[in-house]
Amino acid sequence: MRKLKVTELNRLSVEAYKESRKLPLVVVLDDVRSLHNVGSVFRTSDAFRIESIYLCGITACPPHAEIHKTALGAEDTVDWVYFRHAQEAVEKLKQATYILCAVEQAEGSIMLNKLSLDKEKKYALIFGNEVKGVSQPVVDACDMCIEIPQYGSKHSLNVSVSAGIVLWDLFTKLSD
Repeated sequence: MRKLKVTELNRLSVEAYKESRKLPLVVVLDDVRSLHNVGSVFRTSDAFRIESIYLCGITACPPHAEIHKTALGAEDTVDWVYFRHAQEAVEKLKQATYILCAVEQAEGSIMLNKLSLDKEKKYALIFGNEVKGVSQPVVDACDMCIEIPQYGSKHSLNVSVSAGIVLWDLFTKLSD
């Protein structure tokens, strides 16, 4: 095996990415405090052509050097919108007929490996603060909670790692 060179990866230009077909999926970051986590979510969202990211509350917005450090330019490709409160973002998505899914450990949550989706519908994934998770009022407004099965002693994943796992899974389930 030979590693591919950057020139062999067939990367899309920013313009081509903007014109490309997107997955009907919005990511909502509810008070995510780490700019590196925000940048990482941008980069992962670019990889799977996520429709957009909603940045809420204390979540920082581009342009910012610390976001760019992990996003590596994905903050320029993935569309984003800022909301003062995650509940405003959730209400907008609900009005636009998105199925709202908090990624959270909760009563009645659906384990990610048991989740089935309808390719004809649009989804929004809400990821929460590194310490407090998704706020309870936002969880209350959601249609479901998705939980990543965990088998160790911590039962806690970094928000950007959680986003990577869940976005990959939904990408495989929603892609043609």
